[in-house]
Formats: sequence, C-alpha cells, structure tokens
Amino acid sequence: MALSERSSRQSLIPSFLYSSAASHKTLALDKIMLGSNLNTLSERSSPTRNVFVPSPSEPTKKIEMYSPQFYAACTFGGILSCGLTHMTVTPLDLVKCNMQIDPAKYKTISSGFGVLLKEQGIRGFFRGWVPTLLGYSAQGACKFGFYEFFKKYYSDIAGPEYATKYKTLIYLAGSASAEVIADIALCPFEAVKVRVQTQPGFARGLSDGLPKFVKSEGYAGLYKGLVPLWGRQIPYTMMKFASFETIVEYIYKYAIPTSKDQCSKSLQLGVSFAGGYVAGVFCAIVSHPADNLVSFLNNAKGATVGDAVKKLGLWGLFTRGLPLRIVMIGTLTGAQWGIYDAFKVFVGLPTTGGVTPAAATELAKV
Repeated sequence: MALSERSSRQSLIPSFLYSSAASHKTLALDKIMLGSNLNTLSERSSPTRNVFVPSPSEPTKKIEMYSPQFYAACTFGGILSCGLTHMTVTPLDLVKCNMQIDPAKYKTISSGFGVLLKEQGIRGFFRGWVPTLLGYSAQGACKFGFYEFFKKYYSDIAGPEYATKYKTLIYLAGSASAEVIADIALCPFEAVKVRVQTQPGFARGLSDGLPKFVKSEGYAGLYKGLVPLWGRQIPYTMMKFASFETIVEYIYKYAIPTSKDQCSKSLQLGVSFAGGYVAGVFCAIVSHPADNLVSFLNNAKGATVGDAVKKLGLWGLFTRGLPLRIVMIGTLTGAQWGIYDAFKVFVGLPTTGGVTPAAATELAKV
C-alpha cells in the first residue's frame, strides 16, 4: 500500500483507538476464541500473553485486545451498525407498528404501504427517523461495547476450563447484561418514535415530539415501556449474539474448507452477514410478542399489559406483523453484523466469531 494511501486512511480513524501499552492479560476468553489449538499456539508464540492488533495504516501503533481502546472501537462500531441500519428500515418499521396498532386499517404489508402512501405521501414513510437514529445509535453503543466487556468479564470469572466448556452460557449472560443497559438508553427514544409513527398529527419528529410527550405523561412516561422493552430486547439480543457466535463457528468448521485466518476479509464479512441474517430470523420469532406489547403500550395513554392481551389475544401477540418483522429483523441483523465487523476490520481488529490462533495473535494485515 502506498504511503499516501496509508496516510489518508489513517486520518479517518480516531487516534484514541490505538494504544502502545505493553501488557494486558486475556485469560479465559483467549481459550474460548482459540479452542483446541491453544496449546500448539503457546509453543509457537512468545512467553507473553499479550494480543495486539495493528492500525491498518500505521504498523507501529496497535490496538491491544480487551483494552480501553478495543472497547472504544467496539462501541463506535455498534453505533454505526445499529443506528444506520434501523434508520434505513424506518418504512418497514412504520408499517409494522401500524399493523400492530390498527390491524383493521393496515391489514397486510402491501396494503399498509398503500395506505401510508395515500395518506401521507413518500415523506410519511420516514416519519420518526430521527428518534430511530439517535435511539438505536445509543442502544448499539451499549449493546456491542458492553457485550465485549461482559463476555471477557464472565470468562475471566469462570476460568479457562469452564469458560471453554460453557462458552454459550457466557455469550448468553454477556449479551443479556449488555442489553439491560442498552435498553435504558433506548427507551425514551422508542416511546417518542412509536407515538410519532402511529398517531398522525402528534408531532413531526423528536424535536417537538419529546416535549409534547413529556408534557402529556411526564418524564416517567418515557420509561413506561421499559419492562416490555426488556422483554423484547433481552431475549432478542441473547439469541442474536449466542446464535451468531454458534452459526459462524459452524460455518467455518463445516462449510468452508480453509481456516478463518486463510479466508479473505471479504469472505469473512460475508460469513458475518450470513450468520447475522440467520440469527435475526430466530431473534424475530423469540421477541415478537414483546414487540407487540411495546407498540401497544407506547401508542395508548394509560394502557396496560392486560389491555394489550385482551385486545390482541395470545395468538395476535405471537403472529400479528410477524412475517414483516422476520424480513426486517433478518436483514437488519445481518447488516448490523456486517457493518460491525467491517469497522473492526477497518481499524485492524479481527472479525467476530470463529477466531483461529493466527487471527487472534498475528498482527492484522489490511
């Protein structure tokens, strides 16, 4: 790569993401990532257990795995992956929410788009995009950043042997812990978004919708849907991360004849997208009843879970708007993992899941 090209690329990457710190223990999570090849790796590597990844533009600087710079990079990648993708599918989310709230008017996906187009025009399809962008950017920052933190934290508590044996439980615990925090950041934006999208004339967007919402229901009203949001997002995120890690591991183990470190970056990112899409389908099914509850509670002032169950019915909670949500969440989750891992590759970090010894210990070459 030419010097000018490297300099140009370096300027795009925040300098705080890189560190030249001398040491940092990786403990149990190394063994999860390296698996059965850990002993072989130890014979080849230097006595230190440091794991570094270089800046793609300046090999003398490195991001130390599980360092503050590493978590900062993962947090920023989460902002990009969640905020941008959720904003992009705003039209689908808009139709889904209205199908959940008013099924008599929005009977099917196609008719729902037709009703919106007739009543609100093209601009109506992106109503609520600002709270969507800001809310899911905040959620993505917490979701991915804290997932990486808790995954390492719980692995160290378990120790190398148990962390390897029960790695799926660690993925589940780490993602659940991260999502508890992420939903606290998301909830106020989600409340305003649903109200703007399902009540035409309520507000144009976040700037006038938030004050109006607070005036009507108080600041506590912004968190009225927090428990249902946890009910939707925690199972969703547990499925999203644990199934993704497992699917990617199986893809590299059974579907690709070469090891991950011998695969091109584009192939690795393709695996991330495919694993994310399949995981997204599972996520949509698991979290859909709670998604219906969130939409119902945030749409109607003073509504309760009992009111939602009475009006929608148990079958309606599980099925209303589900096909559209499967398409939306599958695409969304695949894109999120693709963007997240693309950013990690861009700053010199390995992609998520299925990590081989070479990928975890050698200096990345981009």
